[in-house]
Amino acid sequence: MIMTPNVESFVYHFGEMGSRWGFNRTVGQMVALLVLSEEPLNANQLSEALSISRGNVSMGLKELQSWRLLKEIRIPGDRKEYFTVAGSIWDMALRVVDERRRREIDPTLSLLRDTLLAQPSNEQDVHAQEKMREIHDLLENVNGWADDILALKPDKLQTLMRLGSGVGKVLELADKLSFSNKKSEEQ
Repeated sequence: MIMTPNVESFVYHFGEMGSRWGFNRTVGQMVALLVLSEEPLNANQLSEALSISRGNVSMGLKELQSWRLLKEIRIPGDRKEYFTVAGSIWDMALRVVDERRRREIDPTLSLLRDTLLAQPSNEQDVHAQEKMREIHDLLENVNGWADDILALKPDKLQTLMRLGSGVGKVLELADKLSFSNKKSEEQ
């Protein structure tokens, strides 16, 4: 596969961004190339297009499969394995959110739960547990929010995202109305 300058620019940029999103650079480039490719690609095609070793491609494919971002395709008469992205861009984004939660938030919540069950032995432990409780509660809220987001269909999720700051404005208005009602009741 020969990449056009636009495709190449995006693929290399996505590799750099991938390292900030929990992937290594090569894996980011691979997923970008697979997203932009009209046809499924095999490991040799990925290796040639990205000028990376076949072994590096193999490890990257395994990583992308562990994130549930790839679908393996068999082409009749061809012994090679071909790969394409598993679902739409929205599906992939939601899988990344779910997988990051599973890999990062869930183990932290588990550790916090165990730690919070321990009896504090001194004032320092009491203070530390108070802060850990705050972190725990925040992460539980994030987890609940993620569950709600992951359950939405893409069209509903897009609508929610478009609401953006509008939701904040509604909440501010609700606070003002609530404050006004409290003042009226006090008088």
